[in-house]
Amino acid sequence: MVKPRRTYTPEFKVRVVLEMLTSKKSLSQASREYGIKDSVLSRWRQEFLERAPQIFEQGRLKIARRSGSPSWSDWWDDRRCSWTWQKKSSGVRTFC
Repeated sequence: MVKPRRTYTPEFKVRVVLEMLTSKKSLSQASREYGIKDSVLSRWRQEFLERAPQIFEQGRLKIARRSGSPSWSDWWDDRRCSWTWQKKSSGVRTFC
């Protein structure tokens, strides 16, 4: 019997990818926890990283700032700085 294809919301995908990028979870940990194949998570991460610059296109950035609510990019900047600080304090060289 064929299993029905699972679908995931964009919000769920972003949450999982950000967990992997912020080193909260490795690819294999996320795969086990969520029951999603490594190859699918790798594709989500790659798509996320490829499309992230589009957020900063001039028109879209103005719309995001007008909304007043913090965007995922604000959250990501906070996490990245925290992660960079942790790396620096542990002696690992970073580029940020």
